[in-house]
Amino acid sequence: MPNEQEITKTIIALESAALERWGNGDPSGFLEISAPDVVYFDPYQERRIDGIKSLTALYESIRGMVHVDRFELLNPLVQLGGELVVLTFNYVSFVSDKATYWNCTEVFRQDNKHWKIIQTHWSYTRHPGIVQN
Repeated sequence: MPNEQEITKTIIALESAALERWGNGDPSGFLEISAPDVVYFDPYQERRIDGIKSLTALYESIRGMVHVDRFELLNPLVQLGGELVVLTFNYVSFVSDKATYWNCTEVFRQDNKHWKIIQTHWSYTRHPGIVQN
């Protein structure tokens, strides 16, 4: 049985790899690590997205449209609770010289020795329409 440090390393690696693909216009990294019953929130959606089929439809509608020059995954915290793990982090994406700041929470469940996302919630740390001092 993996220890807490190994699980933390695995979860952050899964998330980082999916984010890398996302920044190159490929949402499949997240789809591959999402459970069939995944639920998803982001500030661009009026309502929660329920299930892998609906999430796939959303992601396919933007495939190839997302481009991030680089990103930073900051302050990751992995909290374990039985078969569930909660990952929270701050995310900064950079396109040219413009940075966008996000908060993210991902809940993973262990299914057949694989960690799968069952809940995702993205929100802005700094809303892009509001100038920060």
